[in-house]
Amino acid sequence: MKRVLICTGLLFAATTLLAQMEPPSGPPLSPPATASATIGGKTIAITYSSPRVRGREGKIFTKDGLISHDPHYPVWRAGANSATTLKTDGDIMLGKLHLPAGTYTMFIDISDPAQWMLIVSKATGEWGLSYDPAQDLGRTPMTMSKPPALVEDLTYTLTDNGGGKGTLTLAWEDVSASVNIMAH
Repeated sequence: MKRVLICTGLLFAATTLLAQMEPPSGPPLSPPATASATIGGKTIAITYSSPRVRGREGKIFTKDGLISHDPHYPVWRAGANSATTLKTDGDIMLGKLHLPAGTYTMFIDISDPAQWMLIVSKATGEWGLSYDPAQDLGRTPMTMSKPPALVEDLTYTLTDNGGGKGTLTLAWEDVSASVNIMAH
């Protein structure tokens, strides 16, 4: 009987403390986001978590910056939290890389600041830091540029350029990297 009373008292105290805790306030640090477009009749979507610069300008992509702490550096998970995914409902060319219809995970090799490489992985559903090079479908170079102003939120854009051609662009901090898309 004594144990039952003690357990009941502990349960009541824990419930009271949990009830008084406030839920986290404000938006998540890296909220989920999606970019999508139909290019040449093929629907393409990128699902990712969008981290913010939050005062770390000039300290994201450097050799001792934020991304350098990821275990697979210089391969970056191309977002935050869960792996960044690319889904296409039809065959496309992504730069020099042929992608059959399906779902893939995207990573980016940032070892050369002047020439990033987009990595498309066949592995899906993993946490963003679970990069396995044996799962690579392939790599394709990205065109690098500098945005006109600081890009606070990591943003992917898919643009239909007409005629079955398009562009995938990633912009964050002081970097913009893009790759051409061609629908089959």
